[in-house]
Amino acid sequence: MHLVCLLLALLAAPFWETKGPSDWTDAQIELLLHDSPWAQMAEPAPAVQVYLATAHPLREAEAELARRRGKPLSEEYVDYLAQEGANKLVVAIAYKNLTALADGEEAHRMEEESIMRVGRQKYKMEGHFPPVPSDPFLRLVYPRVATERDKTIAFELYLPGYGPYHEAEFRVRDMMYKGKLEM
Repeated sequence: MHLVCLLLALLAAPFWETKGPSDWTDAQIELLLHDSPWAQMAEPAPAVQVYLATAHPLREAEAELARRRGKPLSEEYVDYLAQEGANKLVVAIAYKNLTALADGEEAHRMEEESIMRVGRQKYKMEGHFPPVPSDPFLRLVYPRVATERDKTIAFELYLPGYGPYHEAEFRVRDMMYKGKLEM
């Protein structure tokens, strides 16, 4: 009997497929933002929370969390997503040290050395949204070039204030949402 229950639990659709964002618990939202096909902790230590902010379920999670906390996302960022979200991929990185990017040399180094790899191709970031008190996430913008045929999307990130480099890799085939690839 326990084996049957375990098998059913493994075959059950994830909560983001079966419930609307307003029905997600706070714990489910945190799980989606930290450990889901679109989110992970980037190594090495100190590990940093990284997620694909342009993926539909993550956009829903951020909007729901902002609604619950009464802290809306930056209007500039929301407008950018509405205009460019279909053509760009945005990686959100939790940033506790909001002043780390104030050093112009470090910010420039981040812009030059933070790359996205899709297959054998490397892509430089195209811009970023710095963290602010109401939205403490650094958001890096990359071209949306990955397709369902690609195996992984990897990020090599130079993050001022967090030590040298952090890496995150996402498996493309795992990023399906309601039958569609979401990044």
